[in-house]
Amino acid sequence: VQLVESGGGLVQAGGSLRLSCAASGRTGAMGWFRQAPGKEREFVVGISASRGNTYYADSVKGRFTISRDNAKSTVYLEMNSLKPEDTAVYYCAARAIGGSWVTSNTNDYDYWGQGTQVTVSS
Repeated sequence: VQLVESGGGLVQAGGSLRLSCAASGRTGAMGWFRQAPGKEREFVVGISASRGNTYYADSVKGRFTISRDNAKSTVYLEMNSLKPEDTAVYYCAARAIGGSWVTSNTNDYDYWGQGTQVTVSS
C-alpha cells in the first residue's frame, strides 16, 4: 500500500490548511504524525478503520479535525488556528488490515507517506 499526501504549505499564524492522504489499497487505522527539526516524530491524530473513532494529541484538540472517506481510501486533516509550533513535516501513516484501532506508537504503523511540510509563520 502506498500513501500519497498533499496539501502542505506556508500559512500565517491563525490560518488554516487541509492535508489529504490517499491510500492505494485498503488499510486499518490511519493517522497523522509530525516531526519538527531536532525533535522526534510525534502522534497528532488518528482514526479507526471501521467505526471512525478519532483520537487527538492534546496539543491539537479543538483545532484539528480528521476525517476518513473509506470509499476513496483517503483521510483528511483539517487544521485551523495554526500556531508556529505546529510547523513540522507531517506524515500520513496507516496500519495494515487487522490493525483497526489507533495507537500513538510509530512502530504500530505499517505504511508511511513521504511527508509534507507545514510552515506556520508568526
